[in-house]
Amino acid sequence: MKYFILITTFFFINFNPQENDKLNGRYNYLLEDYDLYVQKDKITFKDSVFVFDNKYQPKGKISYGNVILLENFINTDLIISISKDQIKKDTILFYMHDKRDGGNYLDSSTGKGKLIKIK
Repeated sequence: MKYFILITTFFFINFNPQENDKLNGRYNYLLEDYDLYVQKDKITFKDSVFVFDNKYQPKGKISYGNVILLENFINTDLIISISKDQIKKDTILFYMHDKRDGGNYLDSSTGKGKLIKIK
């Protein structure tokens, strides 16, 4: 009887989907401009790397922590921050920060936008 319960428990553990705390998939990249959102490009995320559909943009790096940071975004001085609770949603709000602002540049935002999942 013990073995039957153990096998059943392992069966359910293996077939239950695990929560994923990483960005994966394709998203539309929209920037806010005077309270309107304008689509700029499409982005593909895979674990710790992201790539724009625009072939001339370099690959970017994703740092996971309390706040998710997208680095090497359009230019090397721009960083995107995403709250960790946002990545489970289909529409992800983000803030842009400029490294040239000095000090703790993550405290001041230079813009914001949305990532909308493409299904």
